[in-house]
Amino acid sequence: MSNSNELKGKKIAILATHGFEQSELIKPRDMFIEQGAEVDILSVDEQSSIKAWDEDDWGKTVKVDKQVSTVSPEDYDALVLPGGQINPDVLRTKDDAVTFIKRANSANGVKAVGAICHGPWLLVESGLAKGATLTSFPSIRTDLKNAGATWVDDKVVVHDKLVTSRNPDDISAFVGKISEMIA
Repeated sequence: MSNSNELKGKKIAILATHGFEQSELIKPRDMFIEQGAEVDILSVDEQSSIKAWDEDDWGKTVKVDKQVSTVSPEDYDALVLPGGQINPDVLRTKDDAVTFIKRANSANGVKAVGAICHGPWLLVESGLAKGATLTSFPSIRTDLKNAGATWVDDKVVVHDKLVTSRNPDDISAFVGKISEMIA
């Protein structure tokens, strides 16, 4: 991505908790900021920071900007759901997080809801997977199919507002598609 201002004035929410895959939050956040977007890290449980999972051990700590319960999806142009196994598994048990995802998908101002790797588990929990064509990390393919989704093995898949990708290798395509949708 170039150092441009194509997303100047755009706001992006990244919803995560402890155990998010480090590259799937930090790299998209930095790429969106490079394009001029304002990015808020949202979380649950009144946390002031959250700790990444980095491949096989705990990674960096990231500051939480706001609690998901204190903001409205309408405040954002896009919502991004990073993966990792721990992060989406915890978030799908939090009503505030699931409700926020549902509301973001139906909000007029939100143009993209992106989920990468295991992040699409949150699309299952929020009911958004049903009838959608999605991709994900291969190990949750059956979960998506059982939720009524059509699963495909592509770098980035768009279904209405939903943007999904498989793994950290797809981050550039994932961020590029979300950027294109909200620019």
